[in-house]
Amino acid sequence: MPELPEVETTRRGLLPHLRGHQLGQLQVHQPRLRWPVPDDLGQRLAGRTVVNVERRAKYLLLRLDGGDTLIIHLGMSGSLRLESAKQPRRGHDHLELSLVESDLRLRYHDPRRFGSWLWQPVGEVHPLLRQLGPEPLSAEFQAESLWRGSRGRRAAVKLYLMDQATVVGVGNIYA
Repeated sequence: MPELPEVETTRRGLLPHLRGHQLGQLQVHQPRLRWPVPDDLGQRLAGRTVVNVERRAKYLLLRLDGGDTLIIHLGMSGSLRLESAKQPRRGHDHLELSLVESDLRLRYHDPRRFGSWLWQPVGEVHPLLRQLGPEPLSAEFQAESLWRGSRGRRAAVKLYLMDQATVVGVGNIYA
């Protein structure tokens, strides 16, 4: 499963290719991911410009002009690739987002289909993002509060660290 470092690496790789670019057509080859791809997602994305590519926990956030956000979670086996439109689509490439005035396509590949592409309207916080704890390298993350929160718990330390309300991005491989 892509953990926080892998998602951050993906974000950094996408940023120079997406920021400032206008989105084109979304092709949905398989709408049944962890949560179904919204029927109107293609209409919402077409013509919008990517203002920034951010990360919150293990979620990629494509911030769009107008303030809306495309939330992408890679799930257990998902990946994003920027490829030429001439490059043939592979099996398990479930979504394909074109860039206007570019030959590139953002392709979402996910053999297990545990990932998701979700919409967050301007001014709202998606329910998946509401209960997340601090980022591990942020000023909000304090070792003292981690220690205090662990006191009196009977659960394994690993489970405490993997709780995304405790600290985000820690999965099985790092706990």
